Amino acid sequence: MSRDLLPGVTGVLALADGTVLQGLGVGAVGDAVGEVCFNTAMSGYQEILTDPSYMAQIVAFTFPHIGNVGTNVDDIEQMSGSAVTAARGAIFRDAPTPPANWRADSDLSTWMSRRGVVGLSGVDTRALTRTIRETGMPHGVIAHAPDGRFDLDALVAKAKAWGGLEGLDLAKDASCLQPFTYDEGLWTWPEGYAKAGQPKYEVVVLDYGVKRNILRALTSVGARATVVPAATSADDILARKPDGVLLSNGPGDPAATGAYAVPEIRKLVDSGVPVFGICLGHQMLSLALGARTVKMDQGHHGANHPVKDLTTGKVEIVSMNHGFTVDRDSLPDPVVETHVSLFDGTNAGIALRDRPVFSVQHHPEASPGPTDSLYIFERFADHMDAAR
Repeated sequence: MSRDLLPGVTGVLALADGTVLQGLGVGAVGDAVGEVCFNTAMSGYQEILTDPSYMAQIVAFTFPHIGNVGTNVDDIEQMSGSAVTAARGAIFRDAPTPPANWRADSDLSTWMSRRGVVGLSGVDTRALTRTIRETGMPHGVIAHAPDGRFDLDALVAKAKAWGGLEGLDLAKDASCLQPFTYDEGLWTWPEGYAKAGQPKYEVVVLDYGVKRNILRALTSVGARATVVPAATSADDILARKPDGVLLSNGPGDPAATGAYAVPEIRKLVDSGVPVFGICLGHQMLSLALGARTVKMDQGHHGANHPVKDLTTGKVEIVSMNHGFTVDRDSLPDPVVETHVSLFDGTNAGIALRDRPVFSVQHHPEASPGPTDSLYIFERFADHMDAAR
């Protein structure tokens, strides 16, 4: 593709293969490097862009109309406020529209600028999505310069030089620095987020990049959620005498984070305390139980993924956000597969036959997405009841 810039171009996406997509810059001025993925959700762009699982990624939205509900302080999913530990860039078919929603306190472009998220609009996202589906998620640099001046060769070289997500432990950067307790419940209209009542369970959450709505879902089933850093030892966790332990979602390569997390997860499993993993937590629990993980070509990113719960026969529509997957053929006995993706047959959940240990690849807390799988938090509560 030609690197000659068209008149009026203020934003570009430079890929490692030399391709340069041109458009109009949105949000923060500057550039950011990352893995380019696509997300098929029709809503929830603010939650997507603040999900720590998207750290070091650039998200192309397949839905063309983004920005119509604006942004607000309540829909931020990460615990910290910086884009450094969430999505670094966003790609849109059309320029973000002005907000038209009673909850909005800012428009999307201004919010992205404040956060440091570089955006690009005017791109044929259908063609980009098809390329990703056929050739995998490329390394790219997204750049915004109001004066339209870009060193395209330097941007392409930067994309080529980036090492990618394989072998990269990002959870340590997305994690909290010290323990804290979270006491906010799920959102209901028109009251907003509920306040926690008297807790029934003490749950320790290993923070690999936890989303707020995971903590809200825990609180809503009666848990007091104590969040601890990713590198916290099993001994320190068990010293808190938890009723259950949750292994959170997060970014990066599970095998890299597992270098220090997996031995501690094994100790937690051996202790007999109920253990529940979500997304990255699911992958690292699988590693701890003897399975292996592999990098996916295009990953799963969206709020419309069909998953079947093999324990009930129920099919649910769920949120997905992962670029690594558990190799279902590597699951050892006594691990059983509990959920499967109906898009491509990849693993979406496991459990131990003989212990209260289970996990899912998808995001049962949604935000964004359907709430079909919120029942999994009740399943965790049932395990904690049974273990008492």
